Amino acid sequence: MVKRRVSDSIGVVQGRYRQELFICQFSDMVNSKGCLWSGGDPFAFSLPLVLAQLIFIFFVTRITFFLIRPLKQSMVSAQLIAGVFMGQSGLCRNRAFAALMFPPRGRMVLQTVADLAFMFHLFVLGIHVDPTMVKRAGRNAMLIGASSFALPFVLGCLASYTLPHLAVVDEATAHLLPYVAVLNSASFFPVITSLLGDLKILNSEIGRIATLASMVTDICIYVIFIIGTTVNSSASCSKWNGALCIAWIGTFLIVVVFAVRPFVQQIARTIPEKGSMKESQFLVVAMIVLICGFVAESLGQPAALGTFILGMVVPEGPPLGSSLVYKIDSLCTGLLLPAKFAISGLAMDIFAIGKGKSLLGVEAVIILGYFGKFAGTLVPAVHFGVPFRDALSLALIMCCKGIIEASLYIGLRDNGIITNEAYALLLITMLVITGALRPLIWYLYDPSRRYLGYRTNSIQHLDPTSELRIQVCIHNEDNVPSIVNLLEASNPSRRRPISVFVLNLMELKGSAAALLVPTHNRRGKAKLKSLPSRTEQVSNAFNIFAHRNQGSVAVQHFTSIVPYATMHDDICTIAMEKGVSIVIVPFHKQWAIDGTVGANFPAIRMVNQQVLYKAPCSVGLLVDRGQLADNQQILFGHSFFRVTMLYLGGPDDDEALAYCSRMLEHPHISLTLVWLRHSSDNIDNSVESDTIRWFKANNIGAERVSYKEEVVKDAVGTTQVLRSLENNCDLCIVGRDHEQSELTLGINEWIECPELGFIGDMLATSDYSFSLLVVQQIPPGTEFMNSHSLKPVSSSYYSSSGKYSHRSGFGSFG
Repeated sequence: MVKRRVSDSIGVVQGRYRQELFICQFSDMVNSKGCLWSGGDPFAFSLPLVLAQLIFIFFVTRITFFLIRPLKQSMVSAQLIAGVFMGQSGLCRNRAFAALMFPPRGRMVLQTVADLAFMFHLFVLGIHVDPTMVKRAGRNAMLIGASSFALPFVLGCLASYTLPHLAVVDEATAHLLPYVAVLNSASFFPVITSLLGDLKILNSEIGRIATLASMVTDICIYVIFIIGTTVNSSASCSKWNGALCIAWIGTFLIVVVFAVRPFVQQIARTIPEKGSMKESQFLVVAMIVLICGFVAESLGQPAALGTFILGMVVPEGPPLGSSLVYKIDSLCTGLLLPAKFAISGLAMDIFAIGKGKSLLGVEAVIILGYFGKFAGTLVPAVHFGVPFRDALSLALIMCCKGIIEASLYIGLRDNGIITNEAYALLLITMLVITGALRPLIWYLYDPSRRYLGYRTNSIQHLDPTSELRIQVCIHNEDNVPSIVNLLEASNPSRRRPISVFVLNLMELKGSAAALLVPTHNRRGKAKLKSLPSRTEQVSNAFNIFAHRNQGSVAVQHFTSIVPYATMHDDICTIAMEKGVSIVIVPFHKQWAIDGTVGANFPAIRMVNQQVLYKAPCSVGLLVDRGQLADNQQILFGHSFFRVTMLYLGGPDDDEALAYCSRMLEHPHISLTLVWLRHSSDNIDNSVESDTIRWFKANNIGAERVSYKEEVVKDAVGTTQVLRSLENNCDLCIVGRDHEQSELTLGINEWIECPELGFIGDMLATSDYSFSLLVVQQIPPGTEFMNSHSLKPVSSSYYSSSGKYSHRSGFGSFG
């Protein structure tokens, strides 16, 4: 093989917008063919070069993200910073390094790979967008979004018009100022939802308002974009060219909505709800993505815009949306997309930015746009009753920029609309302001602040004859039978009614908008037909329970589709808004028939831990081993369903005993109260709690009630008492926290699940086969907030509430 010392030649020619490099390269310089062994240079060939570039960009980006992640920065910021660092402002200032790693001949291949990755990434972002959210937005949210766009747009346009009359501005700067004004007016939905997800406030009150407001600003920016495209086409060519451009874009949209969308929906219907896509189905969708990108590019629009529009019409969530996101996101977003922003940094040299008045004018318009965005969000939010601190956080959220704005800056620079200096100013200002605002938002806004540290009524402090409000959380269908039967065992009656708030919890997949809505109206019809079928199945089970106890049970249904990291916020929000006394959550482990652990869900464990720490009421953690799944014994059984209450003392045990007391009137339940006492305690009643005295005075001697006092010396004696329960118990109820004493000394050293407490963790091991309910009344450092004034829930067993909203006027947050 003949070695070539020169693989290409480079010259400067006049391009469409500026002087550009003209590169001549040998056509066979693609594969290195083992040239390294003959003394050749692999970097002289396009394939080894682009592979080396992708590897280098990946590691620099990941290292940058690792360094800035503690500052609450995003991956997009890391990619942009890494691009600047690798470009002419950093490593490429060394000409030898630039010629080796990023020679001019290799940028076109890298740019093509990056644009292809960006096109698929915009398709994924489009899947996350639910256009129907606009119809569910309330008046206040729409006005906040409109004001958030209008004020910076008006201020930017006024500044663009007046600045050339007040200062010396060159023609190129005067031309780009209107584009800067429009760009700074946008708050794109994918950017805002990504920020909210990173800060774990996506399903918070402010997060939902920001989501709806950003959707409104998206519509405004698209309208401005269409108008601008029409005007530019008419001015550059004929007056009919703009109308023709709009007609072709409209035709493209009609084809996507009315032809492509039904076809994709048909593919989605063939995928099982809990299954995955077939390879052939994925390839068909991928081919449609490429076709939409090609058509959009042929019509003069960015290819990524065409795929983004396609993504918006793809059904979100499982099974299709989540499957596509899973298959595309890792490769395109994680590996190839960083090249898009690395290339943007190669062309930017922050040391070469001039200091003339023209660039100062550009920076002034940029800052004015951020100020307009901030004021345009803050003022209407405060006017509509949002607390000032929350409104401040909302305004800061709407000021943040991200991947969409960065890609628009790159496109405007590549098309010669903005100069390299203006591009650098836009990008640097975006990085500085967004980088400063993200940790500030994290510090200012904590969604749990509304309920953390306060507790509503507990069962113990509730009037025994008043309505008991219970919230139950459902993660999957297996949770339903045991929770329904636990509610049945709670003995609902007309004298002591129960109101149940069913929260159907699902992980957010294939969508960016969190959802928290009531799912049934008074007649039991599903409000949102797009919800998974599991919602209807769960609702039917609880409706049957309510119908069986008609007049004594009221049921309201809610569905929450959020990330696991913030799922506890929806649980606590419903508990606070509805004034519930106890929240029942299923344990994260499920047992098989043979008594072994059949399934383990660490994400659910994280949710339970957060609920125990933050819930504004008592919490019951249900460990089901199958006894509760069969309701025949509770409803019609000839033998009693055996409930054992283990009492060691403390507020949690008092709460658990108060809950047991409500079960006593059930005709098929027997209750055994076991009080563990230390041998050194006095035999008189001085160590008895008020709860024990009340229970003994009202229930001892009843036919189905047993009372035992077990006197033990140490933890060994406690363990022996626990083992004696094995054959005489179907459901054991115990408090979570107990004071350290000789009764538990040593037990806590082997604790596996601290959320169950010392005793609960021992009873949840494989040594025991009965079900377990661990009750927590109030964690340390909290205080009660009286809610006795709550009105009883309607006796109707269907939800009678309207759209769920923390504040009227903001609409449904979903």
